[in-house]
Amino acid sequence: MNPEAIRLAETRDGKPWKHWGSYLSERQWGTVREDYSAGGNAWDYFSHDQSRSRTYRWGEDGLAGISDHRQFLCFAIALWNGTDPIIKERLFGLTGSEGNHGEDVKEYYFYLDNTPTHSYMKYLYKYPQAAFPYEQLVNRNKHRSRQEREFELLDTGVFDGDRYFDVVVEYAKNSPQDITIQISITNHAPNSQTIHLLPSLWFRNTWTWDNSEKPLLKAHSSDAIAASHADLGQMWLYCPESKELLFTENETNYQHLFGTVNSSQYVKDGINDYIVNGKASVNPQQQGTKAAAHYELAIASGETKVVRLRLSDIVPNAINLGLEAEIVAKRLSEAHEFYQQISPFAMTDDMRNVQRQAFAGMLWSKQYYNYSIKPWLEGDPATPKPPSDRLQGRNAQWFHLESEDILSMPDKWEYPWFAAWDLAFHAIPIAMIDPDFAKRQLDVITREWFMHPNGQIPAYEWNFGDVNPPVHAWATYRVYKIEQKMCGKGDRKFLERVFQKLLLNFTWWVNRKDRDGKNVFEGGFLGLDNIGVFDRSAELPTGGYIEQADGTSWMGMYCLNMLTIALELAQGNNVYEDIATKFFEHFLYIADAMNKVGEKHTEIWDDADGFYYDVLHLPDGKQLKLKVRSMVGLIPLFAVQTLDPDLLDRLPEFKNRMQWFIEHHPELTQNVSCMETCGMGARRLLAICYRDKLQRILSKMLDENEFLGDYGIRALSKFHKDYPYIWRTSGSEYRVDYEPAESSSSLFGGNSNWRGPIWMPVNYLIIESLQKFHHFYGDSFQIEYPTGSGNLITLNDVATELSQRLINIFVQDDRGDRPLNDQYQQDGKKSKFHTDPHWKDLVLFYEYFHGDNGSGIGASHQTGWTGLVAKLIHQSSEYSD
Repeated sequence: MNPEAIRLAETRDGKPWKHWGSYLSERQWGTVREDYSAGGNAWDYFSHDQSRSRTYRWGEDGLAGISDHRQFLCFAIALWNGTDPIIKERLFGLTGSEGNHGEDVKEYYFYLDNTPTHSYMKYLYKYPQAAFPYEQLVNRNKHRSRQEREFELLDTGVFDGDRYFDVVVEYAKNSPQDITIQISITNHAPNSQTIHLLPSLWFRNTWTWDNSEKPLLKAHSSDAIAASHADLGQMWLYCPESKELLFTENETNYQHLFGTVNSSQYVKDGINDYIVNGKASVNPQQQGTKAAAHYELAIASGETKVVRLRLSDIVPNAINLGLEAEIVAKRLSEAHEFYQQISPFAMTDDMRNVQRQAFAGMLWSKQYYNYSIKPWLEGDPATPKPPSDRLQGRNAQWFHLESEDILSMPDKWEYPWFAAWDLAFHAIPIAMIDPDFAKRQLDVITREWFMHPNGQIPAYEWNFGDVNPPVHAWATYRVYKIEQKMCGKGDRKFLERVFQKLLLNFTWWVNRKDRDGKNVFEGGFLGLDNIGVFDRSAELPTGGYIEQADGTSWMGMYCLNMLTIALELAQGNNVYEDIATKFFEHFLYIADAMNKVGEKHTEIWDDADGFYYDVLHLPDGKQLKLKVRSMVGLIPLFAVQTLDPDLLDRLPEFKNRMQWFIEHHPELTQNVSCMETCGMGARRLLAICYRDKLQRILSKMLDENEFLGDYGIRALSKFHKDYPYIWRTSGSEYRVDYEPAESSSSLFGGNSNWRGPIWMPVNYLIIESLQKFHHFYGDSFQIEYPTGSGNLITLNDVATELSQRLINIFVQDDRGDRPLNDQYQQDGKKSKFHTDPHWKDLVLFYEYFHGDNGSGIGASHQTGWTGLVAKLIHQSSEYSD
């Protein structure tokens, strides 16, 4: 095994290689967990401007930072260019109300590398030399309409003339608790510039809230800081050749924020005030709970200066300093070796670069997530009691939730909190490099300290009680199979443990979302905000309720995922054959409900259009199909599974029961795909969409005038560009237009958009479903691609073509440009992302992508689910001719 694989194996045996990692959030301010207001306005209660002066309760944030796994001690860099009004300690961005499309980070930073044990990590931050345009970014975006593009940092001109610094931070572990920190700063400006570098070390403030023992940082010498913590033990930050060591306390500056008396003489923003304003605001005794080493670096044009530090548990008289450059070089070489073994297949250097940065983003997006609902609602003993309204407000029904875990975040600035369905997609690329961590993510979300006693999985911090698509069973089995392929053996204990919890969750879905017991489900939000006529989580303006094509289809998929897991477990324990039979039967009822027609039935399938639609049930008993051609009607494709004959032969009890059910319930099987017909290799197929329906849906999905874009499948058909769907009721008009970029509708919040863009997770599920259909039908099933072209190809070839379209978003095209950067082109003029060698190989992994040109939209670092491109690149290279 390569050295990183060995470290992973040692981690399983208890060696704490993961004790330190990139676990520091990039935004703790503006989060729900730091919001103690009565009304629940998290963005306004704790602002970016307050964050340098105000102590956090539940976590910490920083720039290019790391922490231990319980976040007792944190390290990050801070910078000052001599012109900013504040030192740069954390990333800046707009709040939900300030951005014309919702909250948005307004910085340029890139995750360049990371390994699963965090033995090597690399981060790039681009720091302007002019004063950072905080007010300009807020004012210009706040006054733009939803129809206008966002005003970006590049638009301000602060990078004109290359007047900026590249700040590269690398971490390399010599041992689990001995970390080299290498900071390389390059001046791209045409003249010499000075920058203040402040590598910072601080303790998360726990003592204010729980009266725990207060830790201590103090100067050990002129270039070493000693850190003492009752639980963490003793560590030192060695910072050779620093100008000075600065100390203050991680305590709130009440006088500055609220005009009241400070509890400590030295406060959180003391180092900022000392550097920027020359105040005597640092402790001359050189001790406290927050500290920084101060480097003042004059850097010539084009020059790079390197500062090397060491954060270590090795005592000063035993540490061997001076080897830091060698440690960094060695760990980088090992990272290359590790990733080459992960994807040893032939691929272009550019594809490998994209894949490597995708993996890096997945690992940099791990975060220490601390949130205990009971004290958050009721207040801590040593602090003022929160408003009583909180006990009836957000997340009040989740008293049991307790989190102190390392979790995979969608985006550590935009969404620095777990999101349940995002997490399922994260697990797929993570499983390729660290199956233990991937399994932990799926396991922990179903544990008793997360899952509600009624079986509901918490959705996301903004509203734990909301409903996300039930994709955890799918992800659990996929992670199991990925590890099995990698290691030759699957973790059956993991599979069984999560399966048992998912039985509770499945029961919750059936009891709460199928109001009439007809196997047609509602669900509400389901992750597809803004895609429909109405907000499906809110009370409908018409009254009544919506039976959802996607909600029902997700449940069909859930049934098949649970059936697949049960059949896998039954091969070691035949008790699971009984459970498999129940999921088999339940799927047939759901599929039957999706495909029935007639006056007595909800008609989700529209035979005239050859598509699935939501059905609105009005209070007077009338039913109306909401004929919006959207991802809602494609999600039925996800409910598909093949059963191989050798598997059925190994499970005779299940096989007999299945056959009995087919023979005795012909009224169910007539509406379900091909249960009695054998396919390739005598396989059997379970699917909502049987052959005719599949062909008709795909004819729309693969039509370039409808769903098929140059860079993947759009969330909404382009048909609605010329023919918007309009619904009028009670004097109001509700409409759905095709919008390939940002939505003009604020139906579900400022930054919500499913009205045309390309989303990686559902595209990934489409590709996987096509592969499953091909596994059954083989080459005998061919479809026009694109529709109307006369070019017939197999479903497997369609999956390959769609994969390539998604990959093409990220890789350089014939012009040398990455389509994801097209939003930076204005009036035909290319940006630095297109032309500058210091920018063009840097890849951002956006939340979603323009439906027509592939440019990135939404959160810019949502490697979370967009990191699935790493898996697509792997598959594309593995199976290429």
